[in-house]
Amino acid sequence: MRKLSDVFKGDRFIWYIVIILSCAGVLAVYSSTGTLAFAKQKGNTEFYFFRHLIFLAIGWGCMYFIHLIPFKFYSRISQIFFWISVALLYATLFIGANINNAQRVIAIGPITFQPSDMAKVFLVMFIARYLSKNQDTIDQFKTFRKILGMIAIVVIPILPENLSTALVVMTTSTFLLVMGRIKLKFILGLIGLGILTFSLFVAFLFTIDMSNFESNRLPTWKKRIETYIGKDEDGNSGYQQMQSKIAIATGGIIGKGPGNSTQRNFLPHPYSDFIFAIIVEEYGLIGGLIVIGCYIVLIFRCLKIVVESQRSFAALAVLGIGFSMSFQAFVHMGVSIGKLPVTGLTLPLVSMGGTSLILNSVAFGFILGISRHIQIERETSVDTNSNGGANE
Repeated sequence: MRKLSDVFKGDRFIWYIVIILSCAGVLAVYSSTGTLAFAKQKGNTEFYFFRHLIFLAIGWGCMYFIHLIPFKFYSRISQIFFWISVALLYATLFIGANINNAQRVIAIGPITFQPSDMAKVFLVMFIARYLSKNQDTIDQFKTFRKILGMIAIVVIPILPENLSTALVVMTTSTFLLVMGRIKLKFILGLIGLGILTFSLFVAFLFTIDMSNFESNRLPTWKKRIETYIGKDEDGNSGYQQMQSKIAIATGGIIGKGPGNSTQRNFLPHPYSDFIFAIIVEEYGLIGGLIVIGCYIVLIFRCLKIVVESQRSFAALAVLGIGFSMSFQAFVHMGVSIGKLPVTGLTLPLVSMGGTSLILNSVAFGFILGISRHIQIERETSVDTNSNGGANE
């Protein structure tokens, strides 16, 4: 009988992280979707629970399959799916479904697909591929310019409808450029341009008449900034974050227990945008620290894979994917405790959402596949050395 370590190869700590986050997501989603079930499913509280389980099972299937694919195919896969994701991003601008004044998903019957989740994963891998193949010209501006073009064609269609995701993509890409040894002056120029653009954008938000832009996301962005820095023009001080803070404050050390959240009835989107607050309310400081610990351990295990990897593409891909998911997780948590403006970012592998769940599983699959490849190489090397020593 085969051992589990033979079936689930790769970094075992990352497998543990996947299991813990998946279980946390199942429990939190089941607890936090009661109000949604009564509003949209006639009180069928099991609907979203089983829906989440189905997407989780699909995600796990994708993750397991991807981690078995030979590493030599990863570079080509990233190239193909990068361009598919770009095509879908631009298609969303024309045929996307409008939800909450945001046209960010493609709807096919009851199924919705968010291309930006796909683009986040494959842009990282595509940049890692390009950097690894152009190490000889890494210090030249033309290399930086081409990578900047790749980032731009992804960020441009995301930005108008999903500012927070665009910022995550930009931050992750900049991190990869630093790790890929792009000249510091180029990166500092990019950061400076980004700060200037964002500052001008905020100034624009506060100088225009929003009554002319009620059909798009501009009023939403302005209100989120206003509530973050104090009070908006209506005198509100941030209803969402106030309810989130109440959930966290009342959780205590051990929490109220599974299914005993009260703030799930008041928090908008407690099953996605504020699921960390529900976890802390029901499982307390201990539950919150376990979730935080998972993302911290993920960073360190990714760094371990980077150290062990002998290929720059593998190292950069793992770094980028691990950083992207952890960064998004910490932004989500920062929003929940009121330290960052409301963004709408989900908690990777925990929050409800089919596309997000499956694509985050795919991302974990690539990390596990690369660590599996390193593990197999190490085992082969040991066997070769052993046989060589025996022959001698």
